Amino acid sequence: MPRYRLTLEYDGGPYRGFQAQVNGPTIQGTLEAAITAFCGESVRVRAAGRTDAGVHAAGQVAQIDLTRDWPPEVVMKALNAHLAPAPIVVLEAALAPDGFDARLSARRRSYLYRILNRSARPVTQLGQVWHVSRPLNERAMAKASEILLGKHDFTTFRDIACQARSPIRTLDEARVWRDGEEVRLTFAARSFLHRQVRSMVGAVVQVGLGRWSEGDLAAALEARDRSACAEVAPAAGLTLTRVDYEENSAK
Repeated sequence: MPRYRLTLEYDGGPYRGFQAQVNGPTIQGTLEAAITAFCGESVRVRAAGRTDAGVHAAGQVAQIDLTRDWPPEVVMKALNAHLAPAPIVVLEAALAPDGFDARLSARRRSYLYRILNRSARPVTQLGQVWHVSRPLNERAMAKASEILLGKHDFTTFRDIACQARSPIRTLDEARVWRDGEEVRLTFAARSFLHRQVRSMVGAVVQVGLGRWSEGDLAAALEARDRSACAEVAPAAGLTLTRVDYEENSAK
């Protein structure tokens, strides 16, 4: 039974997250319906990460197992035809190597968070950014974000509903910079806790607003207490940009 690796792009705004559920539309449910419409099979889609409601993806990776050995290009084009006009598209389809698992084989996940930092509300960027009208000091944010790098107990930045066995994670990248009216943050790690990125963004923004110092951010991290977390950043500004695998599993 051939396994296909799919690279996905989607707007998470209309969906209740990636994972299929009975009380609303999801990315997984929409994909599985498109697969059934294409080939008549009931297939479970497995992804590198279960993005939350409203979170977007520019490089999500998923796998599907099909009975028939379809050419990857046929799979991609057929799924895109059945997905339209939903804001989900298959950017690439390929036959996966032996042993490939979209979630377990992943070695690095990268996220981008976009903040529109101006007084006027967003219009063309609506649903894609967090609007912060007060001026942000992106240099202070960049310096403070370095506190989060490395291996830590991220309980403070972990949602209370998180099902991970351990709050210990290693953050490999934390960058902040300004691009015109936007302040952008990127984070990369092998794995993240539930809502960890949005929680870290919310805390770093407190530094940018001058409400927190670097010491306050460090104290929040060391507290290992969810109640020490700042406001969690909205889902709309977050995008899963890339999932990396070992060379023998990567395209």
